[in-house]
Amino acid sequence: MNISLIYMENENRTLAYAASEAREYLRRMFAGIGASVSVKTDRQAAADAAGCLTISLEIDAAADTRNDHFDIQIGPKGGRIAGNNARSVLIGVYHYLYLLGCRFLGPGKDLELVPELTDTECLYQSCSHTASYYHRGVCIEGSESLENALDFIDWLPKMGYNTCFIQFQIPYTFFARWYRHEANPYLEPEEFTAQDAARYSDIMTEELKKRDLLLQMVGHGWTGESIGIPSMDWKTSDIQITDRQRSMLAQVNGKREFFRGIPMNTNLCYSNPDVVEAFSESVVRYAASHPGVDYLHVWLADECNNLCECEECAKSAPTDQYIRILNVIDEKLTARGLDTRIVFLLYQELLWPPVEEKLKNPNRFVLMFAPISRSFNSAYQLDEELPPIPAYERNHITLPVNLGQNLAYLRAWQEHFDGDSFVYDYHLGRAHFGDLGYVHISRIINDDIARLGKMKLNGHISCQEFRAGMPNFLPNYVMGRKLLDIDSDFDEMTREYYQAAYGAGWENVLAYLTELSRLSDCDYFNKKGPRTNPDVAERMRRARRLTDEFAQSAYFAEKPEGALQIRFQEMLRYHCGYVVYLEDALGELAAGKTAEAKESWTRFIDTIRKNELKFQPYLDVYRIHEVSLNFTGFRKYCGCAAPQRM
Repeated sequence: MNISLIYMENENRTLAYAASEAREYLRRMFAGIGASVSVKTDRQAAADAAGCLTISLEIDAAADTRNDHFDIQIGPKGGRIAGNNARSVLIGVYHYLYLLGCRFLGPGKDLELVPELTDTECLYQSCSHTASYYHRGVCIEGSESLENALDFIDWLPKMGYNTCFIQFQIPYTFFARWYRHEANPYLEPEEFTAQDAARYSDIMTEELKKRDLLLQMVGHGWTGESIGIPSMDWKTSDIQITDRQRSMLAQVNGKREFFRGIPMNTNLCYSNPDVVEAFSESVVRYAASHPGVDYLHVWLADECNNLCECEECAKSAPTDQYIRILNVIDEKLTARGLDTRIVFLLYQELLWPPVEEKLKNPNRFVLMFAPISRSFNSAYQLDEELPPIPAYERNHITLPVNLGQNLAYLRAWQEHFDGDSFVYDYHLGRAHFGDLGYVHISRIINDDIARLGKMKLNGHISCQEFRAGMPNFLPNYVMGRKLLDIDSDFDEMTREYYQAAYGAGWENVLAYLTELSRLSDCDYFNKKGPRTNPDVAERMRRARRLTDEFAQSAYFAEKPEGALQIRFQEMLRYHCGYVVYLEDALGELAAGKTAEAKESWTRFIDTIRKNELKFQPYLDVYRIHEVSLNFTGFRKYCGCAAPQRM
């Protein structure tokens, strides 16, 4: 059997990459029958296509849709995989491999199932699909190595994602946390600089562009960077600032200083013409020097209740000031002939819609709804009658937790802007650590994505750690599949994932992790509700018994046949080994037993620190340490703290 993959020479490097990917996987799948798989350009193909099953990779300009579209038509005489752009062809190639039985269960080659095939008739496939949503992506958070980032980028189109968001002008903090091992005293810190981060950002960008994936950049940080104050992380700073810089900072409680000492969280005096000029020029300079950025996020500072209280600023709603700056940015971009799309943010104070201003060129802008304070114990609520939005009170707001309240802000904003939009959500940013089985959060992701159309949103970007894979990567698997095809069924996707990952014992694993999820509480882990909670305490006691029983179950008595299932069994065994300490800690915290909770939490953290290198791609030790200390409350209520470096 000879298979020839053909692409148009010089048309697009992504087509060449798609052909090389198809060749690699098809060779592995048909190695047992000695199949020959080659890649040829269109010029080479005409001379030696005889005797080959030829598959042409094509960009089909006739596909009249903005959303990614692919068409797979392959029969006994060959055929084509076509798309309306190069990344759609690549996504189509991976979907073709999926139809042949490949399963991409997580970032990295060791989490891929590539079946050995002998029946060549399975190559004959017919499928045509248009993505359900346009914006389908992930944003870097947490603590990552370059290898983690590149593996995740490689995984994105395999799961149908089409975009990646690299936060800040350079993603320094996310890499520095790993290479300096900020939360793991058992690992020796490595030197890591802003120059290293800039180089890594360039490498990530190159890998994204090779796959024709959309690049999104920056977000927070403009406020400091625009007036010459480095803003690459959320750490306090004792940097000395000039009188002019101080005059441009927001005045809060009568003082112009860094908000709680953190430049990233510090707003500016947006009524000051010098601020508007500096901010807008900073954005335009960046856009001009980064033409490869498809979506440039322009946000204000992080945190809330930190806006300028000076007499002039108090005259305008924060969102009106924000829109004025966005309009100036648009005017300057237009004057320079730059068509960069600008993403603006509904978040914190900016959840309140504008009072007087409107975007003059709405086609330039994309609305991003970021309900960071929402509950993750249930999915978006689409009631026709939404509660009224409370009156805005400068620096005295309370963020909504109830999902209906969150959606009330979105609906109010949509009365002012009906252009392109997506949700930027946090299922895998903090709350997922509270779902010990990862089945619940996966279903919430599924159900939320199913409702985006009714919310008049055209996609979802996930703010998350790339290392969100303990006990497995089901949440991101469901996310990618559902965004690509809204008709994907959650139960079918879950069964498919577990069968591939766990082999013969998959049903027992799914039953265990489903029950573990049912006993978990995402919101409790994510700082919602009182810390003393008898219901959570009882459920964690039951979870501990459940884990103890499963760790001794027949599933671990048998060694799986394949390397993939062996790896997933190792991950699950490790998960059982450390999660019992977390179950104890959460149960004791919820029962008010702070001394016992401190001891259990310390045992949990010590275990995952000592074993981090063994399971580094799957569990972000920095992030779960940070969240459990500062959000779950182990620092405040149990006196836990990071120990000194060993």
